[in-house]
Amino acid sequence: MNASTTSTATPTEDHITAINQMFTEFQLAYHNQFHKAFSDDQKIAMAKQLWVKTLCDLSPERIVYGTRKAIKASEYLPTLHTIRKFCVPDPAEFGLPDAYNAYLEACRAPTPKIEQTWSHPIVYLAGNASDWFFLSGNSEAKAFPVFNRNYDILLSRVINGEQLDMPIHKAIPETISQPLSNEERKERLQVMREKLDI
Repeated sequence: MNASTTSTATPTEDHITAINQMFTEFQLAYHNQFHKAFSDDQKIAMAKQLWVKTLCDLSPERIVYGTRKAIKASEYLPTLHTIRKFCVPDPAEFGLPDAYNAYLEACRAPTPKIEQTWSHPIVYLAGNASDWFFLSGNSEAKAFPVFNRNYDILLSRVINGEQLDMPIHKAIPETISQPLSNEERKERLQVMREKLDI
């Protein structure tokens, strides 16, 4: 998921607390690396200011989550850029397939797509946004990046708490109009002429 490294959001007290907690945990987990990167209190203070301004578009809970994920996954002290990646949740946390498995599901689903049973509406919506004809008519190398981008956009909406639903399938009308025969058209035209007195 692509996240901006510059933020127009304003840090809250909770953001400052999350960044302080992050630096404390990094200091404990990466002791030597941490002290090499931040050799004095002034550098730590300046780094905290930069990090809180840059990460305040994320929730404080997401920052703490990213901190713990980084400590579990990386033997090296993460940079500001890489910590953003650690703050992005795994789709499985939300009961969603990863982008590639969602792509496979979308490509393998028979037509009509809207009538299929999907693992989650996000798969259908990402496929629909990518254009079903485009997905079926192009190689994976060309189609998957388009699907992946749309999936990432939708995934960020789910992560931010939005409920994604399937579009409402339009019902077939009870009566289907038939074109008028030539004789019926002439009769209606005659009735109209008589009403309009022409």
